[in-house]
Amino acid sequence: MKNIQEVSRVTIRFAGDSGDGIQLTGNQFTRTTAIALNDLSTLPDYPAEIRAPAGTLYGVSGFQIQFSSQNVHTPGDEVDVLVAMNPAALQAGLKSLKKNGIIIINADAFTERNLRMANFSENPLENGFLAGYQVYPVDITRLTRDALEKIELSHKEKDRCKNFFALGMVYWLYNRSMDATIEWIERKFSRQPVWAEANVLTLKAGRNYAEATELFATSYRVPEAEIEPGIYRQITGNEALAFGLIAAAVKAKRNIFYGSYPITPASDVLQYMASYKHFGIKTLQAEDEIAAIGAAIGASFAGDIGVTATSGPGLALKSEFLGLAVMTELPLVVMDIQRSGPSTGMPTKTEQADLLQGLFGRSGEAPIPVIAASSPADCFYAAYEAVRVALRFMVPVLVFSDAYLANGAEPWKIPDTEGLPEIEIEFAKAGEDYAPYLRDPETLARRWALPGTPGLEHRLGGLEKQDLTGNVSYDPDNHEKMVRLRAEKVQRVGEFVEEPEIYGDPRGDVLVVSWGSTYGTVLTAVEQLRKEGKSVSFYHLRWMNPLPKKLETYIRRFRRVIVPEVNLGQLRRIIRGNYLVDAVGFNRMKGQPISVSELKHAIEALLEEKNNGR
Repeated sequence: MKNIQEVSRVTIRFAGDSGDGIQLTGNQFTRTTAIALNDLSTLPDYPAEIRAPAGTLYGVSGFQIQFSSQNVHTPGDEVDVLVAMNPAALQAGLKSLKKNGIIIINADAFTERNLRMANFSENPLENGFLAGYQVYPVDITRLTRDALEKIELSHKEKDRCKNFFALGMVYWLYNRSMDATIEWIERKFSRQPVWAEANVLTLKAGRNYAEATELFATSYRVPEAEIEPGIYRQITGNEALAFGLIAAAVKAKRNIFYGSYPITPASDVLQYMASYKHFGIKTLQAEDEIAAIGAAIGASFAGDIGVTATSGPGLALKSEFLGLAVMTELPLVVMDIQRSGPSTGMPTKTEQADLLQGLFGRSGEAPIPVIAASSPADCFYAAYEAVRVALRFMVPVLVFSDAYLANGAEPWKIPDTEGLPEIEIEFAKAGEDYAPYLRDPETLARRWALPGTPGLEHRLGGLEKQDLTGNVSYDPDNHEKMVRLRAEKVQRVGEFVEEPEIYGDPRGDVLVVSWGSTYGTVLTAVEQLRKEGKSVSFYHLRWMNPLPKKLETYIRRFRRVIVPEVNLGQLRRIIRGNYLVDAVGFNRMKGQPISVSELKHAIEALLEEKNNGR
């Protein structure tokens, strides 16, 4: 009888070559963990190359998951279990492994060539390099071939199944059912029965090997999390963006036109949107970024909800057309799934460095509302709210996500669509008095007139418009009036959207101000510090423009303000400039999420200043 130990929280990292099926392995473990009713958060971490050179450090593909019986906000800092399919995966993964952590290693991959490519001068399995860890070297490649001895596949083809052998071992280690994965394999390879049989056999062989050899002295069980009742599904940020747009279109009773040019990590949104044509979704894969946003603006002019998505380099290309949308005051949603830059940078790594570009990266005075999602599931609500604001205020809206949210996954409680806020549109009607820039007194939005409606003929363009008539105007007083009207309209969005509430006390020693995907890290760090009795509170920004009015109130109530960002201090610069507050930054630019432990140390250093009389 195996010894089962109950634990509340576990972090696992699968790592290997791009061709080792690491992302698939991680996704299957995630699905099974979700079915086991644990809370979870994931971090897919893979090279930009489609097939990076095998055995190299920069070719390592990783997938990290933290799961727990308690709330999970991040994929974890330190790893409890590292599954390393080759020496490079071991070398890259060791820096995040806990002392005495478990390492499951494919010993067959530790050849002289692979060791050299991973910068090992000696075999770490033989020279004591891994002292202090629980090391389990397993001949995974050989055992996979043995399990598939009677399957008519080549050795190379059989080796492609070895990720399932490793997965089977981890399923045993954490008392996971194989049923969901077997069902997925049989469905995935329904037209290739030999591959279905091979993968199922390998999965079972890995689990049976762990059980029969008593490889692990202990297996572990993570109890179910206490979650709010409802129907849940696993969701990534990009999936959630697509669902949020579709839900908003249904509520608004309008079709969505989605024009996009493929760019990592935004490309998946186009693929998801293209799957839902039955909801009135029209998709266009344009020849470039400029054509994509131009087509979306044209669709908005015609009465659809125009949407486009990109990443940082594409947002730069879209900037001129974004200015056109500001001038014409058409509803448009632009989604920027940020990645490491500048230029093409590191396409598969995360960053928050597009904030200043999103706020100010257009010619002239061209402010737009900007919202930032905080988690994969929150991407749904950010997209939905962006559509509401765009239609209510007749304005282009920018939605920030990033690679971490786009590819990461978490449980998402499927909302009751009846409970989603209503999205009402009041088009200009034939026979009524109409002027293109006649504004609603509350929102300052102009009326949306559908082309072809009798009596509503009008023209729009990039040249400055005369107030009310929409005629081209070079009058200086009119120009200043229109610039100020457009800016004031954006500020009035703040009266329409809900302001965030502070987490913790409304005054104290340290206030942490954050935005976007740093939410989970900051919340975890602040929760831990507050449990230790530290005077720390947390204010997370959802709308980056307009900023919430409570922000200034709160930052003046705390002795110190710290702003964690995956950039060199862009929000910190805005806070300092707007409020003349000596906010300090906590900035990391590694293509990875900020770690909880590092942020905690930075906050504790600020708290220590008080103890030292500073």
